[in-house]
Amino acid sequence: MKVNSSIIMILLAAMLWGTTGTTQALAPETAHPIAIGATRLAVGGLFLLSLVLAAGKLNFKNWPIKTTILASLSMALYQPLFFSAVLMTGVAIGTVVTIGSAPIFSGFIEWVFLKKRPTAIWWVSTFLSILGCLLLLMNQESVYINPVGIVLALGAGISFASYTLVSRELVEAYSPLSVVAVVFTLSALLLSPLLFVFDMSWITSVRGAGISLHLGIVATGIAYFLFAKGLSRVSSSTAVTLSLAEPLTAALLGVFVVGERLNAFSWLGISLLLLGIGLLIWSSKNTSGQQALEAVQK
Repeated sequence: MKVNSSIIMILLAAMLWGTTGTTQALAPETAHPIAIGATRLAVGGLFLLSLVLAAGKLNFKNWPIKTTILASLSMALYQPLFFSAVLMTGVAIGTVVTIGSAPIFSGFIEWVFLKKRPTAIWWVSTFLSILGCLLLLMNQESVYINPVGIVLALGAGISFASYTLVSRELVEAYSPLSVVAVVFTLSALLLSPLLFVFDMSWITSVRGAGISLHLGIVATGIAYFLFAKGLSRVSSSTAVTLSLAEPLTAALLGVFVVGERLNAFSWLGISLLLLGIGLLIWSSKNTSGQQALEAVQK
């Protein structure tokens, strides 16, 4: 698999994640955001587990238990942390802090623990993408900052960065389908108590069931499988920066599906996001081309 195809898979995953906000907006009023997050993992975990069992690819021989538990905990923590942050400090601030901090945390973790110093192109791309997110998601009439909500959003950012880093280690040794099936099944089990805390009657309605299936199968199962597949040839810091295509997708869906209007700053944010992601793609093309040239010369 070439780097380009890996990048495409990660971008597709981010685009599928970008449908989450629009889908949640259509959820029944009785559906609590944290309950939706727990349901999303439960449906996604069952879907992925069914796929891997049907394919007969689940093999626990020499399976790294410690690494798997760490990945599962990271994903399980991400859901309530993110949704709680959004509840406490609003969608705009909660989302910006979470997705904006994740690439920075990812690059820092790689630098400290893996001794991989991010490239200059990555720093420029990440800065442009985060600035783009800030301009894009600040298109709100009322914005308020809750210190506790900010801390929770930062925790969500660390959780996603940690999940990405640990998952990359797993997909290097095992099939991406097996990895996401095991990790998300364990994550769903960790969050299963939340299903008994909140009112879950909404899930029995046609709309509630449809939303649960979309979030679980499309925005979680398929999306994270593509993300894990792409991680096999892309660094975790690059993957997290590419995942900033999620708010870009959400914003465009808001315009073309929901009928929302964006101001000039928001369109500038979209442009900066596209520029940042484009820089990473251009950089990866040059890197893969250089590696191919060096291989021929050897």
